[in-house]
Amino acid sequence: MKDSYFDGGLLQLIGWKLLGGLITIITFGICYPWAVCMEYNWEIKHTVINGHRLSFDGTALQLFGSWIKWLLLTIITIGIYGFWVSIAIKKWKTKHTHFVGE
Repeated sequence: MKDSYFDGGLLQLIGWKLLGGLITIITFGICYPWAVCMEYNWEIKHTVINGHRLSFDGTALQLFGSWIKWLLLTIITIGIYGFWVSIAIKKWKTKHTHFVGE
């Protein structure tokens, strides 16, 4: 069995998190899909499972329509729908994550 590991660094993680947070705050959450894709793409590029590196092919534009819908539903339901948003984002990320070369 081949090794599984993560080869990203702490300073890189801090930089991507700060940039994503800053973009999200400045745009009042509208560009959150871009921050999600940017941060997750970095994470996936540094992940190896059983000797196979992962890749992420999702884009912020693909996520944007759903994000607006989820944001409005969360506002309308006074935050209750927000519990489902994190699960929906995880499902979307998983759908767009693959092994390199497959």
